[in-house]
Amino acid sequence: MTDSKRRRGLSVAAALLGGVLVLSACSGSDDDASGGGGDASQAKADEAAAKKTSVADIKITPKDGSDNASINNSAAVTVSKGTLTTVSMTTADGGKVAGELSADKTSWKPTTQLERSTTYKLAAAAKDSDGRVAHENASFTTVSPANSFIGNFTPEDGSTVGVGMPVSINFDKAITEKAAVQKGITVSSSSGQEVVGHWFNANRIDFRPDKYWTENSTVTLKLALDGVEGASGVYGVQQKTVTFKIGRNQVSYVDAKTKQMKITHNGATIKTIPISAGSPDNKTYEGIMVMSEKFKETRMNGATVGFTDDDGKGEYDIKDVPHAIRLTNSGTFVHGNYWGAKSVFGSVNTSHGCVGLSDTKGANDTGTAGYWFYTNSMVGDVVVVQNTGDKTVSPDNGLNGWNLSWADWKAGSEV
Repeated sequence: MTDSKRRRGLSVAAALLGGVLVLSACSGSDDDASGGGGDASQAKADEAAAKKTSVADIKITPKDGSDNASINNSAAVTVSKGTLTTVSMTTADGGKVAGELSADKTSWKPTTQLERSTTYKLAAAAKDSDGRVAHENASFTTVSPANSFIGNFTPEDGSTVGVGMPVSINFDKAITEKAAVQKGITVSSSSGQEVVGHWFNANRIDFRPDKYWTENSTVTLKLALDGVEGASGVYGVQQKTVTFKIGRNQVSYVDAKTKQMKITHNGATIKTIPISAGSPDNKTYEGIMVMSEKFKETRMNGATVGFTDDDGKGEYDIKDVPHAIRLTNSGTFVHGNYWGAKSVFGSVNTSHGCVGLSDTKGANDTGTAGYWFYTNSMVGDVVVVQNTGDKTVSPDNGLNGWNLSWADWKAGSEV
């Protein structure tokens, strides 16, 4: 073999050997004879890296990339085998969200309710007992108004109301999963009365006991609707507790035949007031009605409730009706009347369907029947209207579910 051929042969052999060596290192061969030992070196490197890595385990909820997240309970950071050192929560445009770290520094949560349709970013750091630091990042988007529902409820938290006041909740989206939503709502009384919900339609549910609330009791409404699916792809966002007080037991009885109103406390009459109910052409609804609003003075325009002249204008338009108390959504009030002759009260029914009381223009005359009744009434008080000759008011026209029997009321429950 010539020197040139020998050199070419050695070069080929070297190239082949180099290829074997490279292949052995990538394939994980443990053949020491072929140049092994790379695995052992890598394992040692991995082991060394592991020893330098923090064992603190950070978890962020909701998981990274989530959408339709809750505005109440979504954001949370926890750590095991370590303590949190920093947590930063911001909106996509950099706005900071205030939060609170637990005393033991193992959890963090925002201190304010999140906004709907908003993307948030969370960055957290923690250290373990050896001081080694771990990091975790996530972003999520909260549920949009189009994919969420809320319930507007009455009465207000901390209020004092009459014995007839139901808990009434009106949802801003139609509810198809009524049972699931109703299970997320509880209403209880310190009196121990059984309280049942009744659906009037897809947007409204009211709660009441069999009989009027016990006077001086406390009623608690709990909304645990966060994450509850009320309709396909539409979720609740509310999680709160509301309490209100029940005042004295005042029920007033309007008799359109005698044209008198009797005001009672626990069944005992405390005052009788002459009234003027609806005229024969515009009778007042009969039935049990609950005061839902009070206005010292308000405007009453007949056109808003269907009483119009040939020109389309209201048969009446009084811009300063004194001492008005709403009984129905359709426009039935007990109110003061200063424009009618004093002689009509107690003798003639002349109204367009309301119950009128003698009053004075300006609503400041303390000696009038209108002033007395307004001052001594509260939202939630009951007014029972009798002997008008008209139909019984619809249970959903205002807060008037008491016109349903207990059996019919319970039949409207979904749980």
